[in-house]
Amino acid sequence: MSRKTKLILPGLDRQRLPRHVAIIMDGNGRWAKRRGRPRVAGHREGMNSVRSVIRTCGELGIPHLTLYAFSTENWRRPVREIRFLMNLLIEFLNRELDELHCQGVRIRMLGGRERIPARVLASIDQAITQTRRNRGLQLNLAFNYGGRRELLDAVGAYVNLRPRPALTEEVFSRLLYTAELPDPDLLVRTSGEYRLSNFLLWQLAYAEIVVSPVLWPDFRERELGQVLREYQKRERRFGGVKSVHA
Repeated sequence: MSRKTKLILPGLDRQRLPRHVAIIMDGNGRWAKRRGRPRVAGHREGMNSVRSVIRTCGELGIPHLTLYAFSTENWRRPVREIRFLMNLLIEFLNRELDELHCQGVRIRMLGGRERIPARVLASIDQAITQTRRNRGLQLNLAFNYGGRRELLDAVGAYVNLRPRPALTEEVFSRLLYTAELPDPDLLVRTSGEYRLSNFLLWQLAYAEIVVSPVLWPDFRERELGQVLREYQKRERRFGGVKSVHA
């Protein structure tokens, strides 16, 4: 375990960590603007936070981490920024894939493949293939992801089932991009914003939501430790009376 991860252990009950952490990584543009730098500088610095959070979750033994990397709405951004984000993902995977593989991280993509450039898909597919047998942290990249689109896709898949089973929550969940994943126990949103932004609309029904005022490029081990301790203060009753610990 790294020294930085060890520093966040005081006050943290490792027996009550969430099984699945989902993060809306917000604030890259504001981080850059405050420093008089272009928006893309915030995106690049944010990749250091991605690296930090992946490593820390893996070292803590958290099984699942989902990062909201690129939404279906992000296609509305300037073409140059979109191109930068696509290239940044390729760069990140090229640089980090071997290390992630050594750490036992398994990579999965949540989202549609349409509109994504072929070279980006090739990098994602390579990462998925290389890590498919790993048994450590499962890293889910929500890329070209939209919650409403996911629900519509699930409805379409259900309509086409033959034979068609009775529609239950369990049946529907198996048709989502997150099939075989537990629902997130904890949703983290950085930069102080209180929005779901079309993210995991079905799966977050009972997630604990922690909003951090920290902009994503400044969110590292210490900030992750803070939100995990906040999570452990919550009483999870799932509509009942007694607390249920994940």
